Amino acid sequence: MARILKLIAYIAAAIYFIVDVLLVGVARPISRWFAANFPMPRLRAWIKSLPPYPCLALFSVPVILLEPVKMIAAYMAATGQFILAATTFAVGEILKLVLVERLFELTKTKLMKIPAFAWAYGHYALAKAWVEQTAAFKAMRALSRSIREQMRELRGAVFRRPASRQLQ
Repeated sequence: MARILKLIAYIAAAIYFIVDVLLVGVARPISRWFAANFPMPRLRAWIKSLPPYPCLALFSVPVILLEPVKMIAAYMAATGQFILAATTFAVGEILKLVLVERLFELTKTKLMKIPAFAWAYGHYALAKAWVEQTAAFKAMRALSRSIREQMRELRGAVFRRPASRQLQ
């Protein structure tokens, strides 16, 4: 029985990790767009001036505040509100990842001075690299690129219609 529970826990952790890796791919461009359009120089300067352990505390705030969104989404799914649950989960997770990505980018050098954080991040990076080398991840990446390319072509075809075919 303990082996079965352990296997289920490993499978759940793997699924969670894979979803997290996939959502980081969505969150990173949003984070960069946010940084480019809302620079907030005083806030950035304040965050960069913090010592390592206050940086760690600040880094954990979005996780602490937005992690309960998953439980709310699970409750919604359990009550039959699947679309709202999926939307709540996706928005909460992407918002959390965007905030964590921005904070990590600002505080990475300070956080790496904390031995336990550097150790955990090193293992996270190794696991992420392993997932990105799997055939399933590569297939999903290729499918994603293909869909994006088809959307670009479709968008181009819609916006470059000949003048004779446009409605007046």
